Amino acid sequence: MANEKEKKSIHIGSVIKEELNRQGRTTVWLAEQLGCHRTNLYKIYDRRTIDTGVLLRISRIMGYDFFQLYSANLAGNVV
Repeated sequence: MANEKEKKSIHIGSVIKEELNRQGRTTVWLAEQLGCHRTNLYKIYDRRTIDTGVLLRISRIMGYDFFQLYSANLAGNVV
């Protein structure tokens, strides 16, 4: 059962980094938009979880609904 749970878990930091790359944007750009230092973003990239308020800010800045990944996961549609 633990393996099944791990398969469905979302590593949100990796997803944010992948989407940032897909958009052709840089860590420096996102850090400027968030008003933080880029080293803070590198820490976020390593995280499996993130505060929802921070995720909302990142979603708005990047124009991408990261919350949809969790909704799809709840519905059993692993993204």
